[in-house]
Amino acid sequence: MNIIDKYNSRADKVNSLVCVGLDSEFEKLKGESQFSFNKKIIDQTHEHVASYKLNIAFYEARGDEGLRELKKTMDYLRENYPDIFTICDAKRGDIGNTNNGYVTEILDWLEFDAMTLHPYMGKESLMPFLERKDKFFFVLCRTSNPGAGEFQNLSGRTAGSDEAVRPLWALVAEHVSTWGDNCGLVVGATAPKELKQTRKLVGDMTFLVPGIGAQGGSVQETVEAGLNSQNKGLVIHSARGIIFSDDPKRETIKLQKEINSYRL
Repeated sequence: MNIIDKYNSRADKVNSLVCVGLDSEFEKLKGESQFSFNKKIIDQTHEHVASYKLNIAFYEARGDEGLRELKKTMDYLRENYPDIFTICDAKRGDIGNTNNGYVTEILDWLEFDAMTLHPYMGKESLMPFLERKDKFFFVLCRTSNPGAGEFQNLSGRTAGSDEAVRPLWALVAEHVSTWGDNCGLVVGATAPKELKQTRKLVGDMTFLVPGIGAQGGSVQETVEAGLNSQNKGLVIHSARGIIFSDDPKRETIKLQKEINSYRL
């Protein structure tokens, strides 16, 4: 079974494409530990989510204490909610030998199901990740940040090709679509036109979609542009709008229902 089937099975089980981001900024926790905060969010929201994504920066910033909190969170998820798909937002991608260290940390020690990678150094450099067929990798394609277009919208063509000039994000999408069935793409909700075009380029690949909520991405545009032929193919992420709200469960259900209203 491909590891992405774990996500799809969970999405079907709870009828949800919601991914809650456990981006537990310590300064906002009012003295509570990151693990305690995460546990509270998980216990309130787990019935309505298909995935949790944890940005490793919020934990690494606190050194060994933060990494222990991250490890405890992952152990808690694995022991109590093992069918929920877990993503480490780490955006790794160095030379192959260095990547072996990231593989050991993120995939073996922390035991995430998936992680984010950047493609700038090419497929060859990412082989320590891609060879792990038991894991899944979301490769940065068209990101959600305001300055994404500075490089991602630059135009070019595949070397040796007479095809029409296309933006870099489109070339990335096409390349990654040939890298194997354990690869997906990161495509931001703040770029719905590019999201729609990416879906046409790569077929049924699974997209991790940040940018909903605090970044202003539209749920309707995201769902209508990004669903694949199985009425899934999207991991729709929200962090701050859920975890720092007055009622995380309510906000999770609200997002779940809004997404599903456009899947009909």
